[in-house]
Amino acid sequence: MKKFPQLAVPYIVWSAIMLLLPMLLIFFYSITNQGNSIVSFTLTLQHFHKFFTDPDFLLILWRSIAIAVKTTLICVLIGYPVAYFIANSSDRARNLLILVITIPMWINMLVRTYAWIGILSDGGILQSFLSLFGLGDVELMYTEGAVLLGMVYNFIPFMILQINTSLSKMDKSLLEASSDLGADGVQTFVRVTLPLSLPGVVSGITLVFLPAVSSFFIPKLLGGGQFFLIGNVIENQFITVGEWNFGSAISVIMAIIMMLSMYLVRRLDKDNTAERRVTGV
Repeated sequence: MKKFPQLAVPYIVWSAIMLLLPMLLIFFYSITNQGNSIVSFTLTLQHFHKFFTDPDFLLILWRSIAIAVKTTLICVLIGYPVAYFIANSSDRARNLLILVITIPMWINMLVRTYAWIGILSDGGILQSFLSLFGLGDVELMYTEGAVLLGMVYNFIPFMILQINTSLSKMDKSLLEASSDLGADGVQTFVRVTLPLSLPGVVSGITLVFLPAVSSFFIPKLLGGGQFFLIGNVIENQFITVGEWNFGSAISVIMAIIMMLSMYLVRRLDKDNTAERRVTGV
């Protein structure tokens, strides 16, 4: 019988205190009426009932999921060609391109989002450029487009890096075998490259969708009060309103949605892997 590794004890204690305990507290607040006092409380599900019976909250939830899905799709459509180009570049160019993509991630995400305010605001750089073509009156800030732009800008490096990792690890001899069997470039990409890169795409989707659906400061800064997402609702309940119980209930609902999303994405990836094994791709 193997002995329990003693070196793992500090990590387990740290995980329990920093990860497990906050989650348990949030769950506790979500099912109690007097969450601010552990001594006196009553169990209830009224906070969940309040959320699912209020059409405004359901509309905000749907809007949040929709914006997260749009962000993820845009990141896939832009990130895959970029990752494909990087993976097929020389070693020196690949390292340089990856550095260019990761350098913005060294800067705090909040600071990067603030930078877009100066670019998109009235009289900003982008509007001044558009005015040269007679489009200076276009409203850029506090729109869904501004929120999408901010989310794609902040989250697309995760998509590119994950897909690039899958493409870089791909066995190049499979491409040569496909060519020897008479397949052209498009057929090779569709039947060999794309299926083998799907694990990277799935990982990228997970890393983009999860933070996008719960983001609160990007919609707050670039969308203003006109674009309210579920992350803003949770922040408002905890900080402004002081309804920790209701805010915790929304957090639990979002955690369940995220776990279901991860399960479905991973299940889809497993089904595709099993299909490739059967078909011999």
